[in-house]
Amino acid sequence: MGQDLFKHFLQLNGSNPASVSFPTEVAVNKPHSSALVDEHEPITQELLNQLKKVIPEFKYKTYFEDNLTITKFENDDVYLQVKTAFIRKSIEGHVEEITNALFDILGKRFNLNFVALETNFNNDLKPKNVNENKFTLDLSPTKEDLSSKIQTQYIEHMSPNKNSIIIDKDKTFQNFIVGPTNNMAQAAAAAVAQAPGKNGKYPSLYVHSNSGLGKTHLLHAIANEINNRHPLLNVCLISSKNFMDELISLVQQNKFNDFVKKYTENIDVLMIDDIHELKDKKGTQDQFFHIFNELHNKGKQLVFTSDKQPKEIDGISERIKTRLQWGLVVDIQAPDLETRIAILKRKMESLDLYVSEDVLTLIASKIKTNIRELEGSLVKLKAVSELMNVEIEIDLVKEQLMFNQNESDKEVTMDQISKATAQYYRIPLADLKSKSRNQEITKARHIAMYLARKIANSKQQEIGEYFGGRDHSSVIHAVNTISEKMKTDSSLSKDINSIETSL
Repeated sequence: MGQDLFKHFLQLNGSNPASVSFPTEVAVNKPHSSALVDEHEPITQELLNQLKKVIPEFKYKTYFEDNLTITKFENDDVYLQVKTAFIRKSIEGHVEEITNALFDILGKRFNLNFVALETNFNNDLKPKNVNENKFTLDLSPTKEDLSSKIQTQYIEHMSPNKNSIIIDKDKTFQNFIVGPTNNMAQAAAAAVAQAPGKNGKYPSLYVHSNSGLGKTHLLHAIANEINNRHPLLNVCLISSKNFMDELISLVQQNKFNDFVKKYTENIDVLMIDDIHELKDKKGTQDQFFHIFNELHNKGKQLVFTSDKQPKEIDGISERIKTRLQWGLVVDIQAPDLETRIAILKRKMESLDLYVSEDVLTLIASKIKTNIRELEGSLVKLKAVSELMNVEIEIDLVKEQLMFNQNESDKEVTMDQISKATAQYYRIPLADLKSKSRNQEITKARHIAMYLARKIANSKQQEIGEYFGGRDHSSVIHAVNTISEKMKTDSSLSKDINSIETSL
């Protein structure tokens, strides 16, 4: 059986099977046989090449690369060896991709049997068919096993499957943490959800930011709110990749008219995540252009997200860039320290996890530009705490999250804050400490005082003395003034966030 399949594989790849000699079939309980490995290595490599195209890179390198080996074909079964039981569990979540890849390579669908090298009691292989409902009680997991399980939970959080979007009921406006760097985007999204389409403020909304800052959360929040407030409206939330795949599939089935009808006649709210992924896809862009025009003319609601402003997306036609800018275009910046701490506290509650204020502040001070990574740190710490039965303390956090020790212990001083603020606004440091009441200098001085209180946790008296011998009431006034202005002035919020990030 294995030889016939191997010949078929060679024929598909242009080799002459007649010139190849085959070793005798090797039993599955001898996984390390060099003959067995040599026989199936070409198919294994081709399988990995196929999987690399469809599995997210992070997951592929962690679970598949150098971990998966075909050991045996037997009738309708194929045996695949992996290193640990935890890796096996993770790979079993991709049965469909593996089955399809083998079908593309060998032209046949197999039952998959995963074989893990158990290291707890002996080195015997224990094959497990994915259809079996059997569980093994592991009384003495190894350190490698525990590390694999911790990494599994972290990766699942960091690499959500966005290609097949289902509206996530847990992503709402109520649990979206609002701060000075995302308040405009949140307010616009909420306005769309309250009154979608031509009767609302923003019949077209475009939200852009770097990855992991909450764009997709807002999309799901809009969808959930519209479904609650306007249950008769038909909401379509889709990734640009799924949009493109659906178009290609229906064209291949000669059902192009069904695609056009769905998007132009049956949808009231169209939301496309990561619209920039349509770059260089001219055919899909042409259809998107016509769908956009049709829905816009009918007064339907359009919402898009991207990692760039419309004008900055390469490979998108100018006519599409123009239309993406017809409505409101808002951005989300990296959250400030207070918002990051608030996000961690919310995640802590959802995980039913207790973490001290010192630990939260440490994490928030180190992870500054990605909310998904910020929340992922708590996912990982919870797994470590439960699996290794340890408390979440500062030293553990530094070790598990790989915070540089020297960097972690480094304190930000008022002097550093003052220099960073003066440099950002291009004014002399001496002016910042002077008695000058110039409007630009006063603004910069107030910001430096605010950051000294917030980041360096300096006392009001110390701050006053540093900035020209002012009393504590001047410091309180400066801090309160900046705090209030940040609630409504997004430009000020961005300036402060930029200074904070530079520190």
